[in-house]
Amino acid sequence: MKRILLVLGIVILGAVGWIFYQNSYDMKQEEVTIQTKKNTLHGALALPKEKEKPGLIIFVHGDGPVNVTYDDGYLPLWEELAKKGYASLAWDKPGIGKSTGDWLDQSMENRANEVIEVIQWAKKNLDIDPKKIGLWGASQGGWVVPKVANASDDVSFSILVSPAINWIEQGKYYTEKSMASAGATKEEINQRMKNNEKVLELLLKNSNYEDYQNLTNDKGDISKERWNFIKKNVNSDATKDLSETKKPVKLIVGGRDENVDIKNTMEVYKKEIRKELLSVSYLPEANHSMLKPQYVNSEFGLLMKSIFDPRGLFDDEYVKSVSEFVNKMNR
Repeated sequence: MKRILLVLGIVILGAVGWIFYQNSYDMKQEEVTIQTKKNTLHGALALPKEKEKPGLIIFVHGDGPVNVTYDDGYLPLWEELAKKGYASLAWDKPGIGKSTGDWLDQSMENRANEVIEVIQWAKKNLDIDPKKIGLWGASQGGWVVPKVANASDDVSFSILVSPAINWIEQGKYYTEKSMASAGATKEEINQRMKNNEKVLELLLKNSNYEDYQNLTNDKGDISKERWNFIKKNVNSDATKDLSETKKPVKLIVGGRDENVDIKNTMEVYKKEIRKELLSVSYLPEANHSMLKPQYVNSEFGLLMKSIFDPRGLFDDEYVKSVSEFVNKMNR
């Protein structure tokens, strides 16, 4: 019995040690507080352990109530960027974690202005190389990052992961794909699309939430706060901002993305951005979040992998693509 307990204890200690090792990253992390005109933002700064005056990459979240590290999903990439001599900076969205405000009150222009304020804060408060400031944006960040890159002379390059082009078309694509994946019939999908067209008409008319409630007989799945957020952003389209791009852009898309029409995204990026400024990585097995396919629909598998091997969650080429692009920008 004692021998069994001893072996069990060794196994448990080994497992704990392995988890600690896998969740320790080769970089320095600091909490920061960023004061903008509207909000106090709680942020995290990941720094190379040795390099003085590193470059800086600012992370622009996608949709939803995202916290500073994307539930630690950013950490493997931050570690790789630290190895390349770059610090990474992100923050809890307004109203999330320790940040004040409400992210649902923001338009894409509001979000872009927030990032520009963060850049100015970073130049003033962080010991970084001001000539090496880049932006990383995912999904909804694809409407924010090009605006910032065009408006700020401080931005040297941008990395866009799974961005959409047009808000309305992206919504239609997502609805159809998600319903089909859930097993909905063509008739059910067509009916939902027809219903959504009526909702879209209200949004484009800037109708109030009560009109939406009346349309759906109080059975709609959009909250009042979300309704107002969508109204602010329903006309978002990245095409014009992309056409005005004058700085290098790295586009990364996944072949298993069911949120965004990546074919359309690649076509528009290649059409609107000058060839010498654009680099594209198509990862056939990656999903919208750059996860490997075996973890997309398995909550248990995702949890176990995030605990025991967080770096192994993401498509093998994703971090490599970002790393190679950053190396190119260094040269």
